[in-house]
Amino acid sequence: MTGAASAQDGDGHLSGLVDTLARGERAYGVSTYDLSLENARALARADIDYVYVDMEHGPMDFAALQGFLLGMIDKQAIAESGSVRQRVTPLARIPPYGRDLSGWVVKQALDIGLMGLIFPSIETPEQALAAVRSMRYPQRRDSRYPEPPGLRGVGTQLATWFWGLSVADYVRHADLWPLNPAGDLVAFMMVETATGVRNVDAIAQVPGVTGILIGPSDLSNSLGLPREAPEVEGAIETIAGACRTHGVTCAITATAADMPRRIAQGFTMLGGGRAGGGLGAANDAAIRAGRAVRD
Repeated sequence: MTGAASAQDGDGHLSGLVDTLARGERAYGVSTYDLSLENARALARADIDYVYVDMEHGPMDFAALQGFLLGMIDKQAIAESGSVRQRVTPLARIPPYGRDLSGWVVKQALDIGLMGLIFPSIETPEQALAAVRSMRYPQRRDSRYPEPPGLRGVGTQLATWFWGLSVADYVRHADLWPLNPAGDLVAFMMVETATGVRNVDAIAQVPGVTGILIGPSDLSNSLGLPREAPEVEGAIETIAGACRTHGVTCAITATAADMPRRIAQGFTMLGGGRAGGGLGAANDAAIRAGRAVRD
């Protein structure tokens, strides 16, 4: 199966999230703390494009995370499609903030098989660059995309099992999109402080940044204002504007009622809240509301 799938998927994206974004379509997903096999199986077949495991506020349990990823492998879908493409892309939000050293967490998470990471509280382009470099392998001399230089060490045994690829094919796909148009990894920077907002244009321009995820609650705290204050919404619009200007994905969590407004602002990756035991009613309502919006 690995050889056949590798040949068939040769130039296509193996990440359903990247495939969706690369086509210029909006992507929908959820976050979760629930690393049970039941939740993994339910979300793998849900009408979403991604799920991110929240290890910033939930336990950083790599063994449980690996079990969750294995639970998301849907052999029936692979057999029916003839492709190892992961329709629901697994991501994680990791604990270290931009000001902290996160390289070892990145390596552990990617080597398990995750297809992307969310970096909390990124405040400067230097922090964003460090995050990008930690996700990339050092590039060969003939690489078409040598910059920024990567720092990730090679240890592919677990990741190749989840991705269903040979080592060579995994290394080829395990690069950042859209920096490398053939890549299947994504790197999202969370902008959720006043300093981050001031530097958002520079952060959005760092090569290798897939997009920016807004954290409205921490942002309002950083601004010293209630969540509903107009200045908080103004900061959200500033971040969204930087994403539009620099052509990176802009992400936020929204309720069913908020989906049309966020889509009108140009958000292209929209979370339907936190899920457990599969999609809940509120998750489902938010995602349905987003998908119902027509351009």
